[in-house]
Amino acid sequence: MRIIAVLLIFTFFIHGIGECQIYPNKNWFVNENASDIGWNDRDCSDFERYIIDSTNITGLVIVHQGQVVFDYGDIEENSYIASCRKSVLSMLYGKYVENGQIDLDKTLEDLKIEDHSPFLEIEKSARIKDIIAARSGVFLSGSNGGDFRRLAPERGSVQPGSYWLYSNWDFNLAGYIFEQETNKDIYNEIEDQLASPLQMEDWNKSLQLKNGNLEVSKFPAYHMWFSTRDMARLGLLMLRNGKWLDKQVIPKAWVKEMITQRTSYTEAQHNAPILKEDGLDLGYGYMWWLIENTQDSKLKNAYSAQGALGQNITVYPEIDVVLAFKTKSRYRRRNSIQTQMKVIRKAVEIYKPN
Repeated sequence: MRIIAVLLIFTFFIHGIGECQIYPNKNWFVNENASDIGWNDRDCSDFERYIIDSTNITGLVIVHQGQVVFDYGDIEENSYIASCRKSVLSMLYGKYVENGQIDLDKTLEDLKIEDHSPFLEIEKSARIKDIIAARSGVFLSGSNGGDFRRLAPERGSVQPGSYWLYSNWDFNLAGYIFEQETNKDIYNEIEDQLASPLQMEDWNKSLQLKNGNLEVSKFPAYHMWFSTRDMARLGLLMLRNGKWLDKQVIPKAWVKEMITQRTSYTEAQHNAPILKEDGLDLGYGYMWWLIENTQDSKLKNAYSAQGALGQNITVYPEIDVVLAFKTKSRYRRRNSIQTQMKVIRKAVEIYKPN
């Protein structure tokens, strides 16, 4: 297993009686004795062989108890994270929901939002909370593809909030609303709220770029580029309920809101039957996927940020583990969603606590 650059100064933060939490400083701490805490060398080698033989992953890291226990490939290079961007945006919302600048009950009519196609009267009642849950009931085309809009029912046929559809129109609008209500730029907020306090090693604001066909919709996609090891920091922040060292970076209550079920896996699979083929049953919160209906205790209450081609951050709260992996599209490599789900399972199958 390749050793990443290590700064052997790391921070212990006491959290409750008898429990220590470890955070990286500028560099991750690598646990050189991971086999002592359940990550057997042979099992890790078998997992690495699986990655090489059966996936197109270009970088992967597993963090357990705040330390790197396994890494593979190039975990330093920034590349496109696809729809993981949506989960990152959801994290940014928390500060402004807490201070009242974003009122989740505001409607499209309240916000004075307009797109090229006029809204139907019923659509005007869609609230921000519906939009960030992919339940707006507004079935317009987004400025970029890669969603389930082809499966949408007829416009005006459902009440906002009552129907889930994974739609980039909702997600792009969520970015637009964030900037309108806070008067802040998304990428500046990532830097201020996340990259700086988490001491991200590879964050580069100059790489970040909004894009989309603005003739189709006024709302661009807020694309993002992160390294695998910086994605793992985001996962660790979520695992620690929004706290980093002694600072509450994201309100604890908002972390809970993001991963509270808004859509069950049964509803998601009913509205998008293709999800039945994924290999894990996935519900939905506020722009985070929720792993449901599992008999594996290690996967209980787990949740993910997921992106096309093979971008992923998965948090396993029951075992204090974060998984992050990437597939750099520039290399013309990609992983199916089914492969992503297998990696999510196999990454913790190799964990065998003593």
